[in-house]
Amino acid sequence: MGQVIKVGMADLKICKAPDVLTTIGLGSCIGIALYDPTTKISGLAHIMLPDSTQIRNNSNIAKFADTGIQKLYDDMLKAGANKSKLVAKIAGGAKMFEMSNGSGSGINIGEKNAKASKEKLKQLGIPLKAEDTGLNYGRTVELYSETGVYLIKAVGKDVKEI
Repeated sequence: MGQVIKVGMADLKICKAPDVLTTIGLGSCIGIALYDPTTKISGLAHIMLPDSTQIRNNSNIAKFADTGIQKLYDDMLKAGANKSKLVAKIAGGAKMFEMSNGSGSGINIGEKNAKASKEKLKQLGIPLKAEDTGLNYGRTVELYSETGVYLIKAVGKDVKEI
């Protein structure tokens, strides 16, 4: 195994085999893993919000699904990833707490993040191979660039491989 590269909140990184990308504390956030099985170039983005166009001060492009996934995609292609081979896996998007907006309906930012991530992947033509999203618990993920395995760990749950 190579080095373990930490991806912070509203952050994104790419690596090549045998390195591993990891991010902790995915609550309503989404961890988007992109992987090219031919070059073994991997990327992981930890996005917090679905849409940069809704926020005035949006200089951190990794924070949003629309701009973060685009940047991750661009960085991976620059590093030599094969556009037609890329696949995606996502995790997170939990409903961590109820937020009321006065109308009695809760705003589920996790669900919006998952939906926005899927829409952006579709727009880029990247197939979504697997997901572990929703429910009400946080996740830590690890993306193994050697194999494309995406490990999902959650407190009190079995480790899941997608």
